[in-house]
Amino acid sequence: MARSGFASRSYRTRGIVLRTHKLGESDRIITLITPNGLVRAVAKGVRRTSSRMGATLEPFMEVDAQVVMGRSLDIISQAQLRHPYGQKLVGDYSAYTVATAMVETAERLLEADADSTMRQYRLLHGAIALLARGSVDPGPILDSYLLRALSVAGWAPSFTDCVRCGEPGPHSALNIQLGGVVCPACRPPGSTSPHPVTVSYLQALLTGDWDTVATAGPKARDQGAKIVANYLQWHLERAVKSLRHVERT
Repeated sequence: MARSGFASRSYRTRGIVLRTHKLGESDRIITLITPNGLVRAVAKGVRRTSSRMGATLEPFMEVDAQVVMGRSLDIISQAQLRHPYGQKLVGDYSAYTVATAMVETAERLLEADADSTMRQYRLLHGAIALLARGSVDPGPILDSYLLRALSVAGWAPSFTDCVRCGEPGPHSALNIQLGGVVCPACRPPGSTSPHPVTVSYLQALLTGDWDTVATAGPKARDQGAKIVANYLQWHLERAVKSLRHVERT
């Protein structure tokens, strides 16, 4: 649990609900990402039909929470809804599975690196808000988020200049372990040769160039998604389980 920035026994914070777990007959453990870090806290009685907080403390909701520090787990005493993203996502399977993969990734990254919490919070918030609006296909939103989240964590890929010598691109080879494209002189064994359109697509995802993303065909999107998933797994050193449920179009 990250509590840096909280000095008193009780604190108020905004947060996005990452996941929930049942506790006892009527309680839940709520995991939040906040601007100050991850918070895991008990919400008492929220599984009762009479609870005012039950519908508020659901995955993907952004809330204002009043939290009291406890011995092992904090306690959420109040929660007010800021943005009902979860209500918009729960009815769309594609968007819901993408959001699930994003929050799982955010939690993994913050468990490993708490120093980038504010930037990770803003990034996740922006991605979930875009997803909830429904103006962009869920798959590219996920891949863009994953590349940016890894960049914030210190693993920024390069899809333009050679990651070894800095030789300006475009380059035809890509190496996951090195973190991006490599020139012919630096290309190590095991590098792949994605289509040039795929490399441009990956760069557009990384920079948020949604006009370029929108023009990419299914082959570039499919190839790009596989590269992003492999890059994520390489740095997290294990797969994000939610990715297996994401539908690709």
